[in-house]
Amino acid sequence: MDEVGRGALAGPVTVGAVILTPGREPSGLDDSKRLTAAVRQRLDGEIRAAAVAWSLGACSAEEVDTLGIVEATRTAMRRAVNGLAVEPACVICDALAPSGLSMPVLAEIRADSRYLCVAAASIVAKVARDAEMRRLAGECPGYDWERNKGYGTASHLDAIRRLGPSHLHRRSFAPIRVLAFDSGRASGSWPR
Repeated sequence: MDEVGRGALAGPVTVGAVILTPGREPSGLDDSKRLTAAVRQRLDGEIRAAAVAWSLGACSAEEVDTLGIVEATRTAMRRAVNGLAVEPACVICDALAPSGLSMPVLAEIRADSRYLCVAAASIVAKVARDAEMRRLAGECPGYDWERNKGYGTASHLDAIRRLGPSHLHRRSFAPIRVLAFDSGRASGSWPR
């Protein structure tokens, strides 16, 4: 499994979990960050079709604020693994290990570059979260989530300064707290 969205200022943290059959993996699998959006989109369909099982788990911005980003990521990981139609013999993940799973967990830095199943999970998670951020952009226009996917780009930070944070921003993240204070929204009147 692999996650996406841990460092974003808005939206969910999303985890993909994928079980592949050795020798039947789609060709071209790699860490999602190294692939173009078009290649990720194509591979996402191929992964879902070829996988023994795949699942997504997520935690909302509100859950991130309540639990903290590390525990929210671990919660999303458990949701992804528990959502698989087939129970895996073990879980391989990139650096951060979830707790509370009944199977062994192998956490390795850069696992998404070493294991095809983790690369596949990174692609499924990235494609799903990007689609969700495009959808949420319609709910909260003006933040340019269609392009920045909730990450702290200059245009996104500028939009927060102008508009204030939305209800989908992670209020516990320092840039949001600082920008909300600077824009006079420290009293707690967050736009909905």
